[in-house]
Amino acid sequence: MEVDYLFQIDDTIVYPMHGVGIIKAIEEKEISGEKQQYYVIKMLIGNMQVMIPEGKILSSNIRPVTDITELKHIINIFQHGESDRLLSWKQRYKVNTDKIKTGKIQECTEVVRDLLRIKKEKALNTSEKQMLDNAHKFLISELGLIKGITENQINSFC
Repeated sequence: MEVDYLFQIDDTIVYPMHGVGIIKAIEEKEISGEKQQYYVIKMLIGNMQVMIPEGKILSSNIRPVTDITELKHIINIFQHGESDRLLSWKQRYKVNTDKIKTGKIQECTEVVRDLLRIKKEKALNTSEKQMLDNAHKFLISELGLIKGITENQINSFC
């Protein structure tokens, strides 16, 4: 019996809050007496491995790496999008965390853009510095995997 999986071994994916990873295996594991198929994912940032049950892949917002056609939109968001400057840092932190959790590259781009703009005006608090660092790593790691983009192009806008 052949199973049709959402992702295949060696697919490069984006896992929200963790960044880019590669599916290394799809294995059956028995945990708490229940057998399930698990995706074994090697994360490129932090050099860790995660296992996600097949049934939780969709709800985890894991997605394929974006492609070159999305790049123009990402650059536009980064250079021209509006930032909400009226939020307190606590409100902004919640909004930005929710954006990163979606796993969408557009949302991550907005977080990096907005925090870099604030950083130019005033010092970020420790939580926002860490968030900017992580979101920036996630964004750069994904952009680096897009076929047809150079490192100079990535560095030119973020």
